[in-house]
Amino acid sequence: MMETDYLIAGCGCSGLFCALHLPKDKQVLVITKSDSESNDSFLAQGGMCTLTCEEDYDSFFEDTLKAGHYENDKKSVDIMIRTSQSIVEELTGFGVDFQRDGYGNLVYTREGAHSRNRIVFHEDVTGKEITSHLLAEAKKRDNITIMEYVTLLDVIEQDNVCYGAVVKMKDGTIEKIAARQVVLATGGVGGAYKHSTNFKHLTGDGVAIAVKHGMKLRDINYVQIHPTTLYTKEPTERSFLISESVRGEGAKLYDKNGNRFVNELLPRDLLTKAILEQMEKDGTEFVWEDLRSIPREELYHHFPNIMQHCKEVGYDVTKECIPVVPAQHYFMGGIYVNYESKTSMDRLYAVGETACNGVHGKNRLASNSLLESLVFAKRAAQDISEQQDTEINSVVVDHYSSEEYQDITKVEQDYREKVAKVVKGE
Repeated sequence: MMETDYLIAGCGCSGLFCALHLPKDKQVLVITKSDSESNDSFLAQGGMCTLTCEEDYDSFFEDTLKAGHYENDKKSVDIMIRTSQSIVEELTGFGVDFQRDGYGNLVYTREGAHSRNRIVFHEDVTGKEITSHLLAEAKKRDNITIMEYVTLLDVIEQDNVCYGAVVKMKDGTIEKIAARQVVLATGGVGGAYKHSTNFKHLTGDGVAIAVKHGMKLRDINYVQIHPTTLYTKEPTERSFLISESVRGEGAKLYDKNGNRFVNELLPRDLLTKAILEQMEKDGTEFVWEDLRSIPREELYHHFPNIMQHCKEVGYDVTKECIPVVPAQHYFMGGIYVNYESKTSMDRLYAVGETACNGVHGKNRLASNSLLESLVFAKRAAQDISEQQDTEINSVVVDHYSSEEYQDITKVEQDYREKVAKVVKGE
């Protein structure tokens, strides 16, 4: 049996940001199911929303609620927006290089359903820029240990109190970890779908564990489909996302005859619906996206990775349209948490995509994901830091039977089935 002060399951931006805000005199163990860079935080292209000025608050708030069909938790939205500027400052302090103009001022872009430009970005790899710097900082800290290829199988609880976790180590052995507090940052549910922008190993394990223990869930069947991923005839490991920012900068969508059929800046759910309807009408498996309306200099400067990927599969976006199709992208629901990211189980927190504090409502506003994850991961760490009197209960963990986890394939299949059922509302 291993022991640590704090155990975090997940190495994306929320798990890392939480780890970086925990007390430096306590040991923090971060486990990740794959390598430390194979998480959806690294894949985020467009950017991260932020409050540009006080005058922008009302429109930012309204844009978030409107996209979420007014099912959002208003206090969560307020917390996210009010904290956004300090998050940008912190990330800059960690070395994150957001786009700036010649005077050193932040440059803001715009995406679908935003009434104004308020998204900070780094080319078209903002998630990688943010998460790689958080990872580098975490590796510098003596109190933070990152263990790769370690899979969370279950939490260890007694009387609705979490005392640790059961994990599968890289060599396939089963281990138990005792901790003062546990944080679930296990990511989304894309691995349960045939077509998704997510990594395949992100199968909603945290949600499955919550279902197993009867924990409170929220908005569990709210799954967002991204309207524009690159269409390919042959199946791929994951769908390549064509960022919302591309349309924010002027890209157009056409039907099979080359006619524009929709307002490209509609909220994602409405745009997805329009694209699917057009595909059915045209009898096609995709629609066309035209990036040629974006100035060539902007294309090369803002979207180099998208351009390169399209080139690798045979498309020159400066000369021709590309085929795009909707695919599963984001999980708005998840494990219920309060404003400090605490779950309904004592000594257990959840952050990032696996958690649901109600910020997104029924549909996430573009580029609110990175911001929400960081804001509430920090709040989790702050709340945990105030609970330092909790003790490691190695007795409970030691006596917890781990025999049921020996058949790893059966456990993982069971979790996938649980997730598939809950997101379908069963």
